Amino acid sequence: MKKIIFIGAFLAPFFVCSQQLGSKQLNRLTEQHWHKGLDLLQELVAVPNDAAIASDLEATEQLMSEAFSGRGFELDRLETDGVPLLLATYEPKKRFSGTTLLLYFHADGQAVDPSRWFQNDPYEIVLKQRSESSDWETLDIDLLSSSYDPNWRLYGRATSDAKGPIAMFLTAFDALSAQNKLTSNRIKVVIDLEEEQGSPSLPDAVTRYKEKLMADAMLIFDGPRHVSNRPTLTYGARGIASITLKTFGPKLPQHSGHYGNYAPNPALALSQLLASMKDSEGRVLIEGYYDNIVLSDYDKEQLAKIPDDEVALRNRLGFSKADKVAGTYQESLQYPSLNIRGLQSAYVGASARTIVPATATAEIDVRLVPESDPYRLMKLIKAHIENQGFTVLDHEPSDQERQQFDRILQLSSKVSYAAFRTDMNSPIGGWLRTQMNRAGFENVVQLRLMGGSIPISPFVEALGIDAVIIPTVNADNNQHSPNENIRLGNFREGITTMLSLLSAQGL
Repeated sequence: MKKIIFIGAFLAPFFVCSQQLGSKQLNRLTEQHWHKGLDLLQELVAVPNDAAIASDLEATEQLMSEAFSGRGFELDRLETDGVPLLLATYEPKKRFSGTTLLLYFHADGQAVDPSRWFQNDPYEIVLKQRSESSDWETLDIDLLSSSYDPNWRLYGRATSDAKGPIAMFLTAFDALSAQNKLTSNRIKVVIDLEEEQGSPSLPDAVTRYKEKLMADAMLIFDGPRHVSNRPTLTYGARGIASITLKTFGPKLPQHSGHYGNYAPNPALALSQLLASMKDSEGRVLIEGYYDNIVLSDYDKEQLAKIPDDEVALRNRLGFSKADKVAGTYQESLQYPSLNIRGLQSAYVGASARTIVPATATAEIDVRLVPESDPYRLMKLIKAHIENQGFTVLDHEPSDQERQQFDRILQLSSKVSYAAFRTDMNSPIGGWLRTQMNRAGFENVVQLRLMGGSIPISPFVEALGIDAVIIPTVNADNNQHSPNENIRLGNFREGITTMLSLLSAQGL
């Protein structure tokens, strides 16, 4: 497939047409421009973007800067204590509507282990189709010049998370520029370069650059559609906090024959503690953990409209009985979680040794909901641990502390960012439903809260605006994993979605 050089390649005159495009016109523009979008996606993905590698981020920052400034966006590099944020602003040339929309993308990606990818280079897009045996077989990418199957996949790191949405946006922007159909809204685009590291610099940066970021509403292009792959609007996301718990036995591992039954085992102590935090059906037992969470009849009605197949979901995940925090999958997302994400103590398998371990460690993540103050939850968890008879320290115990206290636990915690949720009946919610309908998308799935976490609450809190997520990629895209991909039909529909939003007027 012929590639194009996109950086700085399109500087068309800008002015706005008063009549909004209909679904037929939007689909026609998609048909005319999606091949250019594929070329653009190849160019974007070809630049490695591992969030943990400084040189990758420098190259990605340069790539994004040239892509947006070359299209007439005013570029502002927002310095932080870590990796900078990029702010690209499009000013409508005529008849400004008075509405400013703040759009969020991230351009960094997860690391790659080439040995686990079924292609030579994870940063070179490969076209694949599902074979009769359900394997994915490689196709000549030049087929896309003359053929199209919506179920074909484009494989490569960041095709879905999240350079794919950026390519959709820039493709739509170019198409509307050429037709003089760009929106009369001011568009501010925030590009996060450390989202995969938890965006540690973002909260302070949003406060520091509040005036530059001010807008009427925020649109987020991250995460997957509902598993049905129907067009989706998501009105919030859970926040995230993490906790590390470490228990202590003897100062050094000891022979279990000599000291079993005598030296306290930290793995057992930690297991008992963790078991005390939840009942046998997965409900958190920590007092006050679920306080303030009430689902109204309206909330339950909206959640019931989401087309989940609970039986198929359990079959796909491989278990017969779900936890009983709530009655359904969607309802379960409305409560804070307490997830043991990892356990470690001594050795297992072929390396197993007959010892009493010296330490045991548990890593926990807590998914937050808007009703739950994260710092309050951290205090509740600490109080519960103390009530189980542990002395809680923020450091490894000294010899004196080992002699003074029977059960010692080291605790550290971090709140990355809070949850957010926007009312479905808010002005931005109604506006987005109108634009989705104009794009020809019917039966849009509306999610009250996304299970995953994205760094949006700092914007909502500092700027005082509503925010909605518009996911475009397929749910089975292997994001964060080897063999990440985007479904071709999703890529095209994503361009149509961007065309609708970028040609819309007002709010």
